[in-house]
Order: sequence, then structure tokens, then C-alpha cells
Amino acid sequence: MREAVAARPPLEVADVIRSHGTAFLQKYGSHLTATQKKALRELASCRTAALGGHVERCLDCGHERLAYNSCRNRHCPKCQALSRARWLEREASYLLPVAYHHVVFTLPAEVAELASANPVPLYNLLMQSAAQTLRVVAANPKRLGAQVGVLLVLHTWGQNLHHHPHVHGVVTGGGLSCNERGQVQAAPRWLSCRPGFFLPVRVLSRVFRGKFLAALRGLHAQGKLKLPRRLHEATAFTAWLSPLYAKDWVVYAKPPFGGPEQVLKYLARYTHRVALSNHRLVKLEHGRVTFRYKDYADERKEKLLTLSAEEFLRRFLQHVLPKGFTKIRHYGLLSNRQRQARLRLARRLLLPITALASAALAAIEPAELPRCPQCGSVRRLRGELLPPVVSSPFVSVGPEPPGSEADDTS
Repeated sequence: MREAVAARPPLEVADVIRSHGTAFLQKYGSHLTATQKKALRELASCRTAALGGHVERCLDCGHERLAYNSCRNRHCPKCQALSRARWLEREASYLLPVAYHHVVFTLPAEVAELASANPVPLYNLLMQSAAQTLRVVAANPKRLGAQVGVLLVLHTWGQNLHHHPHVHGVVTGGGLSCNERGQVQAAPRWLSCRPGFFLPVRVLSRVFRGKFLAALRGLHAQGKLKLPRRLHEATAFTAWLSPLYAKDWVVYAKPPFGGPEQVLKYLARYTHRVALSNHRLVKLEHGRVTFRYKDYADERKEKLLTLSAEEFLRRFLQHVLPKGFTKIRHYGLLSNRQRQARLRLARRLLLPITALASAALAAIEPAELPRCPQCGSVRRLRGELLPPVVSSPFVSVGPEPPGSEADDTS
């Protein structure tokens, strides 16, 4: 039996853009980057006639299906399935038959505010500091004495769409024996973490804080930060920075995953997530948007939040990443330069339990060929639909008909 296709949400972020995008640009357009404006245009036209599409005709029963093209923007709630599937297929080949741990590094609110005006240098610094922290603490012979494999994913949002930069890390529960500088030994051993325990979070927090703030001082000394007027003077910046050394920075480790298959399921949820999915939208009425969110300060209770459409779009667009910014990165055993050699060595040392790795690879099934919804045939004839000329990027030229499917291969 074929699995049922999930119904399209009755309300989408694209609907808010099409109905209120012009007014939003009039109010905030001068503050937006070219990448944010491009995201507005592409999300508004995604899977509409504005991008063109195709008509497919079943060669057995004659049933016709109309499908419009996807925008393929990485911030679009509708366009992540194909890129996520391709990425997961490649990532599965990197998995080792060991326990994996989930670690989260979060910037304090004061620094998050600074990151809004300096997204590229501070997001880079956040990811680099988190990776260096994991490498240094894991390499310490008093902790583990090993080079671990690290995958980091940047998220910039909280459930209410406020700016909340943090990094999710998926880390191997062990690694190749190394010296204190993290260099793998000539004849390494595989060193495993204690069952159910990764590295002490208090140590991770302090090292992370020290590395981030030291590098932040360096960026300031080089004049690479855009600062509010109150921090222009060097003494003012130092006075602002000093209390951050005494503050506890939030780093926490969740319980370890059971194995590679659970890691893949986790990655499928987190790696290609956008700030807000269409399924969380509840209604758009009288210029106001209501959506669901989890209140982590109140036992993760699900609540409703209503914002003006313009404020909703402002919050959503602050999570559009700068052009070319890489939000998923690999470090340690998984770093690009030596990944294949390190993984081959690790698998040889872990040979007795490699059956788990093959189970992880089997968890990803190849995509099924599209079938006719009337007769189930895979034989079809395809004809292209050219996009029309549209005068405004936010004028709806016809959303995709109900029951049709998106063309993620465009």
C-alpha cells in the first residue's frame, strides 16, 4: 500500500508575504539585505505559476497532473525535502557504529544582539568556538584524550521567532587517541566515552566562553565589528565585555542517541529546518498572524502567539542567513581534508560492531518513482509550462491546484 501524501497546510508563510509583503517592504525595505529581499520574492512565488512548471499525462489512463516549480530557497518551508534527502544519504556514509551525543552551545542575549548587526563574523565565531571547545576538551587526557567527530548546525531562532543564535552539535561518543593539541597518534586506539556520559558541561561552558570572548576582542581590535554608538569607545566596549566573563554561558548535553539510525532521524529533523514551518501557522486575519509555539520556560507547553503581519515577516526574515554562509559544518574526524582516511581507520578499530553502520545505511530508502493517482502507472508524458511575466513579486498568479505535487527537481 502506498503511503498517503500529507495534506498541504491551509496557511503558509508565502500567503503572508503575498498579502502583506508590499506593505512590509514600504516600512522595512531600507533595512533589508539583498538576500532577505530575494527570499521574500522567491518564497512568495514558490509553487505558483510565476515559476512555471509542467503538465504530466499518464500514458495508460490519460489522467493529467499540473505541478508548479519550487523556488529551492534554503529558507523556504516547502523546499527542504529534496536537499535534506540528498544530504542525509551522503551523511549516512560518515556514521560510525558508536553512541552519539547531542550538545548545544548558546550565545548570551547581550552577544546575540551584537550578532544581529554582525551576522557573518559572529555566526562564524560561534561555530568555530564551539568546535574548538569540543576539540580541546576531548583531547585533554584527563577527559578523553581523543579526536572526536563533530557535526555542527547553526540555528538563529527561538520558538517565538526572536533572535536566539545557538549551535546544535552531534558528536561521536569517542574518538582516535591523540595528543593535547588534537593530533592523532601514529598508531591510534579508539577511546570511548563512559556509557551515558560525554564531557563535563561546566568545563565545556567555561572553555566556550573564554574562546568566544577572546576572539571577539580580536575582532574588535581589528575594527571588524559594527557597534552601536554607545560602544564606539574602546573603554565602553571593554566595560560591556567584562561582565560576560563572569556570566554562565548555556551549554548542555542531551542523553546520547542509541545508534546511527537514531542519529539520522535526528539529523532529518534539525539540519534543514527553517525558522518556522507552515504547519505551525494557525490563521491570518485582519492583518494579524497567529502561530503555535512551545514555551520552554513553562514546561514546554504549546501556546499561541499573535503578531501583526509586518512584525511576523520582520521576525521571520531576521533568520535569513547571509549569502553563501555555511550553516552545517564538520570538524575533527569529520573535517573535509582527512575525513575518509580517519573514518577508514576508525572503522577498522571498531570492526567488531560494524553491523550497526550497515543498518544506518539501510535506513535511507531510495525515492519511489511517481505514480499516477488514478491507475498507479509510472508511464507518463511531460510538457513544460513557461512562467508568465509578473509585474509585482508579491502578486499571486495562482497557487498550485489542490492534490498536485511540487516539482523539486526544477
